[in-house]
Amino acid sequence: MVFIKIFPVLFVVLVFFGCRDNSQSDAKKINQTNKNNSKKEVQTSEWINLFDGSSLNQWRGYLMDDMPNEWTIQDNVLVFIPSEEGGKSIITKDKFNNFILSIEWKISKGGNSGIFWGVYEDEEFSEAYHTGPEIQILDNASHPDAKINPKFHQAGALYDLVQPKHDVCKPAGEWNLCELEVNHETNKGSVALNGVQIVSFSLSGSEWEEMIKKSKFKDWDGFGKYHSGHIGLQDHGDKVWFKNIKIKRL
Repeated sequence: MVFIKIFPVLFVVLVFFGCRDNSQSDAKKINQTNKNNSKKEVQTSEWINLFDGSSLNQWRGYLMDDMPNEWTIQDNVLVFIPSEEGGKSIITKDKFNNFILSIEWKISKGGNSGIFWGVYEDEEFSEAYHTGPEIQILDNASHPDAKINPKFHQAGALYDLVQPKHDVCKPAGEWNLCELEVNHETNKGSVALNGVQIVSFSLSGSEWEEMIKKSKFKDWDGFGKYHSGHIGLQDHGDKVWFKNIKIKRL
């Protein structure tokens, strides 16, 4: 009778400690998994240098394997010097979906250029701007496009779609800091120029579609349709400089 009474107690004790050990083991596994996931999140949220002044390894010409000769490094700055041929826009080798892009640019007097994202590279599209929306680079003081109203072509504008709320562009020959955020998860895009947010927009849906219908891009089959794509810098036939180009995946 004593053995019969003790056995259930021993059984409960053994089950308790066995469950406890398993529970502790599972908890350790979960904690380790969370730590590993946290490490991954930290790694993916770090800034990636696209141009640090020393190398063009992150870039190549649109529809090209190499960098066009018009793009060079001078005094740690990426410089585009136009040629008569044209069509020498460049793109990142990698594609990006949700990100913050930070880039400094300066433009020549009366100059025009641009920053693309969501560029889909295919021979069907002869230029990066056929698919990639553009953030305008412009000499607001001298270029006639800056005087058009609404100011869809002014520096910092989402070209031909959204005009800047403020003109905070520095004169030709001076550096401007542009920060572009694209987040398809929240359906929000924005542009800050020299620390001031000047443009915000939806990236899809009825608002985006309505903007496209009212723009020059309304009949362009591939424009603005690719969420994942290359970052691009434009050959618009004017000298332009870039530095401190970095990107953070979101």
